[in-house]
Amino acid sequence: MVSSRFSSITYRLFWSLAVFLFVGCQEQVDILVPKGDDGQVFAIDTGESEIPYLVIDTRGASIPYEPGVRAEMKIYQQKKLVQTQGIDIEYRGKTSFRLSEKKGFNFETIDDSGEGTDVSILGLPEEEDWRLIGHVVNVSERYIWDRSLMYNHVAYEISNQIGKYASRGKFVEIEVNGEYLGVYYLCEKLKRDSKRIDIKSLNTSSTNLTGGYILKIDKADAGPEHDGKPLSYFLTNWNDDARYTAQNSFRSRYDIFRNEINFPAFGPPYHQNLYMETYFMYEYPKAKDITEAQKTYIAKYLLDFETALLQDNFAAGERNYANYIDIESFVDYFLINELCRNVDAYRISTFLVKDRDGKLAMGPVWDFNIGFDEGGRIPMNDWVINYNDHVSQDPWMMPFWWNRLMEDPVFRQAVKARWTGLRTGTLSNGNLQKLVSDTSKYLQDNNAVARNYAKWEVNADRNYEQAIQDLQNFLSQRANWMDGKIGAF
Repeated sequence: MVSSRFSSITYRLFWSLAVFLFVGCQEQVDILVPKGDDGQVFAIDTGESEIPYLVIDTRGASIPYEPGVRAEMKIYQQKKLVQTQGIDIEYRGKTSFRLSEKKGFNFETIDDSGEGTDVSILGLPEEEDWRLIGHVVNVSERYIWDRSLMYNHVAYEISNQIGKYASRGKFVEIEVNGEYLGVYYLCEKLKRDSKRIDIKSLNTSSTNLTGGYILKIDKADAGPEHDGKPLSYFLTNWNDDARYTAQNSFRSRYDIFRNEINFPAFGPPYHQNLYMETYFMYEYPKAKDITEAQKTYIAKYLLDFETALLQDNFAAGERNYANYIDIESFVDYFLINELCRNVDAYRISTFLVKDRDGKLAMGPVWDFNIGFDEGGRIPMNDWVINYNDHVSQDPWMMPFWWNRLMEDPVFRQAVKARWTGLRTGTLSNGNLQKLVSDTSKYLQDNNAVARNYAKWEVNADRNYEQAIQDLQNFLSQRANWMDGKIGAF
């Protein structure tokens, strides 16, 4: 009897303990597994972070370089689902794509049928084409470009603050197919749109050939002939960067030394004279859409501008080049890229815009991942436009335009007047410091920096706080140096 009662008590105690342990373990699992309010399990716990968190799921499909693959994107803010959107996603970038293990992405917002559809994301104006830009992290060779995580944001914000449209964006953290990838900058693709590059449309039936056009001075883009090639091809296709053709571009008549070019255009990639050439890529209308008449018009317009710039006698008051360009846009483009020491500016990642019946304008600015205090190539105390003085036979050298413009005292005075005015306000040292400190505070207060570098750290001795201090010091020193140089104009 005692034995039976003892067994009963033992049984009840056993199951009480089992239930206690089960409930305790269950509660612990609920605590450890981060979820959105819809039950979506996150790859990482973002705590109470206010930074949007993107969950991208391709349903098992591999992401290609191009064309894209369909996926679902969920956007959470403080773990609350605020938007679900179908997208078409692909990898992006050229050198950064090959060097970085933290890849960037292009994506298009699509409807249920897979067609592109304009959508507002995180309060940005409705459109269908977007960018997710990370920073370059090469784990095997142990280097990082832009440890601050904010080069592009700072440069684009400077441009927008001085009244020149640049891609608008938001900091986000993302996971793709269950893998946390860190802090990214979700921003607008630069394209013709009333809410982006606001120029008139130009199609095959347009009779007014004067615009609008968007051109790029850049590395060549892989065309549709590369669709379907494996990802491994795009990881090693350096030759395509220099594969210019009559279909995707036209060439300046003049070389970087201001001489007429006497050898044929569209040579093989990296031919021995490539460094002397400047190619203009068709961005809008796209290479597949632009007509021969439109090609002829815009090529002649660029030729007339360059010829006038070379032939004008500034001492005699000749400035025929001013009939072809929006000087204010050239001044602002110069100031932004020089302040940010963007060594890729002017010669790659460079946009030019010509609206209908308008002049050629520089910009918007783009791509600052090796700007500011990153990298080398030119000294900290020299102009980026003097790139050719420090680098020999890079496949993409500095066009002659900028040093020639600086020979014009009227252009120099326009630079001086604009710089002097901006330095008392938007580009004051105080405002530049605040832009950096406010951005870093936002990222750090939400612990996004810690999460990003828990994933991507390669040089722990170079910490984030030091990167921010270095960036602030650079901006002040660079602006002060520009004060002295421009003040002497």
